[in-house]
Amino acid sequence: MITFLGAIVFLILGYVVYSKVVERIFGIDDQNITPAYSKRDNFDFIPMNWWKGNLIQLLNIAGLGPIYGAILGALYGPVAFFWIVIGTIFAGGVHDYFSGMLSMRHKGAQFPSIVGHYLGNIVKAFITVVSLILMILVAAAFTAGPAQLIAQLTPITFTTALIIIFGYFLLVTLLPVNRIIGRLYPVLGAILLFMAVAIAISLIFTDKQLPNLTLSNFHPQELPIWPLLMVTISCGAISGFHCTQSPIVACTMKKESHGRKIFYGAMITEGVIALIWAAAGMTFYNGTNGLQEALALGGPSGVVHEISISLLGTLGGILAIITVIMLPITTGDTALRSSRMILADIFSKFFTMKGKMKVLLMTFIVTAPALYLATIDYTFLWRYVGWTNQLVATVMLWTGTVYLLRNQKFHWICGVPAMFMTCVVCTYVFYAPEGLNLNYQLAMILGFSLAATVLCWYVYQIIHARKERKNLTSTRAA
Repeated sequence: MITFLGAIVFLILGYVVYSKVVERIFGIDDQNITPAYSKRDNFDFIPMNWWKGNLIQLLNIAGLGPIYGAILGALYGPVAFFWIVIGTIFAGGVHDYFSGMLSMRHKGAQFPSIVGHYLGNIVKAFITVVSLILMILVAAAFTAGPAQLIAQLTPITFTTALIIIFGYFLLVTLLPVNRIIGRLYPVLGAILLFMAVAIAISLIFTDKQLPNLTLSNFHPQELPIWPLLMVTISCGAISGFHCTQSPIVACTMKKESHGRKIFYGAMITEGVIALIWAAAGMTFYNGTNGLQEALALGGPSGVVHEISISLLGTLGGILAIITVIMLPITTGDTALRSSRMILADIFSKFFTMKGKMKVLLMTFIVTAPALYLATIDYTFLWRYVGWTNQLVATVMLWTGTVYLLRNQKFHWICGVPAMFMTCVVCTYVFYAPEGLNLNYQLAMILGFSLAATVLCWYVYQIIHARKERKNLTSTRAA
């Protein structure tokens, strides 16, 4: 109990204290005109209130991510609490804030364009491909699950459910951001938050014992904490998918000071949601062995449904159905929307087509492969969502690091978590089955060796930035 409540308090303190530190280092100016006004087109660029932006951002980045990921991460035991708190405050919050604010500063630019500006065109080309693959995988995986549940609960077939869902995607993409996303998604975001709070209150007053913090590994299959936990719990700690979504809301911000509330605030809220569901998974089934058995029987969706009904009754069952069906769909459609916006940036130099036809063409290019992938085993897709997701997050943190170096600011707030995530990704690629599937010890050696190469590059960037600063000072003195 003390660990659970203490973790929530630390997350809140992270927002109250550390988010202000991050904001001060970034440097905001409310006199700057945001792209919501300078590029207003009443489609993607349109001013919206910060609280609405916060709830939209929460729904875009969350969906089922902080629920399913936290439940699977709970198999490792209370050490999951530690990763959620530390990851959210010092990595995820910083990652989301910089991805949103840099997009806003670059006139609503998409993630690959920002990467290209700070890390070069080669990295831009690479991350563009990886980002599009990630979002197509997310859209497919977050569509297949709800379609299967709809087919189980109604007379509608799986194929028909897929067609209906992708028809909805097309509708949302062709409409201005303030029509469906701006009106419906804040409500769904509030439902996601309400459900998590209700579960938390029920856990506090249940007769079951909430686990206390220990760094021991309780995974029933004895899978290693490093680096698997950091990839399993991504949404709820740090997730590269977030930086692909942040530009959607960055195009609607009224002023720069709203960025901390929208981006860092939504990440902290997601961390709280992940913390609650991790605690629920460990507590409800009396430990990780019971949780493992429940996952084997019904998967994460079955666990969510059982916990919700048991703790919240009929209301919990209704909320669980809404959660498992609607939330992943809303994540899938914003994934395709941001993919469409990235493609529009890429092809803007080659196509003179404008208006709805351009939007329709860009949407079809990303929707077609997502629809096909949704027809295969979506558990297979999740194996590749994990590491591509964290790879994108790592690149975003390095982008923020270079931005701070160039502007002679305290780069460590991005550089340290970027280096940490580099070690995670490098080790994971060598160890994981969807990677090279090497022996754990060998994967650790190779992973940290590759990360050391990146560290050398980081040191070089620091030295280069200091030399430029000295040269600039000497020039001014002369």
